[in-house]
Amino acid sequence: MGTLSNLWQNHRMLMVFVMILIIVIPFLIFYLNKAKKEHPKGLIAAALSNMGERFGYYIMNAVLVLFICSKFGISDVTSGVIFAVFYFLIYVLALPGGIIADRTQNYKRTIISGIVVMAIGYGLLSIPVFSEGGGMKSWPFVLAMLALILIACGNGLFKGNLQAVVGQLYDDFEAEAAKQGPEALAAAKEKRDSGFQIFYVFINIGGVIAPFVAPIIRDWYLKTKDLVYNADLPRLCHKFIMGTMEGNDMSNLTALSQGYSGASENLAGFCQNYIQVYNTGVHYSFIVSVLAMLISLAIFIAVKHKLPNPVKKVKADVKEYTEAERLADAKEIKQRMAALYAVLGIAVFFWFSFHQNAQSLSIFARDFVDTSALAPEILQFINPFFVIVLTPIVMWIFASLLRKGKEVSTPKKIALGMFIAACAYIFLIIIAVAHNYPSGNAFKALPEAEKAAMKTGPWVMIVTYFFLTVAELFISPLGLSFVSKIAPRHMVGMCQGLWLSATAVGNLLIFLGVRMLNSFPQQWMTWAVFALICLISMGIMFGMLKWLERVAK
Repeated sequence: MGTLSNLWQNHRMLMVFVMILIIVIPFLIFYLNKAKKEHPKGLIAAALSNMGERFGYYIMNAVLVLFICSKFGISDVTSGVIFAVFYFLIYVLALPGGIIADRTQNYKRTIISGIVVMAIGYGLLSIPVFSEGGGMKSWPFVLAMLALILIACGNGLFKGNLQAVVGQLYDDFEAEAAKQGPEALAAAKEKRDSGFQIFYVFINIGGVIAPFVAPIIRDWYLKTKDLVYNADLPRLCHKFIMGTMEGNDMSNLTALSQGYSGASENLAGFCQNYIQVYNTGVHYSFIVSVLAMLISLAIFIAVKHKLPNPVKKVKADVKEYTEAERLADAKEIKQRMAALYAVLGIAVFFWFSFHQNAQSLSIFARDFVDTSALAPEILQFINPFFVIVLTPIVMWIFASLLRKGKEVSTPKKIALGMFIAACAYIFLIIIAVAHNYPSGNAFKALPEAEKAAMKTGPWVMIVTYFFLTVAELFISPLGLSFVSKIAPRHMVGMCQGLWLSATAVGNLLIFLGVRMLNSFPQQWMTWAVFALICLISMGIMFGMLKWLERVAK
């Protein structure tokens, strides 16, 4: 027992990482076997290529907001705005990326170009460069922003086009099945949804592993310099260097720097050194992102000759859906588009609430959660872990209801998803009231001992992410399904683009969560805003339910 206790104390993150792998590997084997036996041959290759790219992306995504704060000494709100714009570009640039591939009809080269551009972006982000004073006017900040722009552009070339290749896999799969008769075709069509769910799960396998990388490398590098991780030290060090200390900041910095050689004699030197060492470790973690991009590239190049090229279907669509039919069905098309816009409006508010995992929830984990055992960035693994574990359960529940003749319509699932998302924030309201949490800024100004006594455990994040993940499984894949059902036949591509645009708008608003968390007098008010948004969205969806179900038929 003593040996296990010592092992846990000295290698907590590694032990949690190993335990997560032990749980996830059986699910990975299950999905691999399912894909191999029931789905097109290229699915595994495409999913593995995507998993490598997503692994590299989520290494950066898990730490980005906190990294920008810790390196450049800027506020949580400003860092949140930068992240929100970056996340907005990730989705918006998928549209021009798709247009480029459509016009050149060279999807594979576009995908390869996207991976290369992203690798260059991560390479720039991995360079540990610093300048005196730091801040947003420094050249390292400009370099970091250039790196993020390259990553967003590369993602735009990669993301949607690989999904188009997977879609073509199933088009070809269904075409082959049609030669064998109607029953084989029907069976093949049923595989498409589960195929995309498997593809989605592989994304989340990368997402489970990735959040551990940066904290492990950062903590290792700190130890090589006889330093230890502390979430509050970078902020205090920056404030000391810039001369903006206030309230209990000085006493907190003095308390946290005790025990370090030379800190009491040269506190400015200690602060400068801690910031550089802390962030150099994070920079080095982005080298792993570059390696992940290269692995993804190698996999895709190795299998690209086995993957199909998406083909244009415009001519076939025109023959099937003539101008006369369009005029005759103008009223139906208007209804369908109205229904689509209604759901897109709900989607904006869902992504605004859900993607707080990289914004206000990350700041909450850093400041209000006891992270002595696990760094706050690592808690990002919880959401993708739940996606992997809960997806089969959610699929089984829906399938069981369908067999019993109690099918839950897609609009109803989306409405229920908004209610489940609201439950996550209602839970956080209860936690905030029970601990009497003030605003983020007021909390950071408290003495270290008082803050430590008020912090909650990581279990709060587990419960929160459980609710948000179930909501995600009710809304994200099913929203795409609803768009494909509701879209007029000659406007499918545009409607999918509108879904991406709604996601982008929701992402652009997410910085407001950090602003509210740090400025509202009591923390519960922030979570109440999100809970109210989700509940109102649920009410609107239920109010439109019969109309949406009728239009979607």
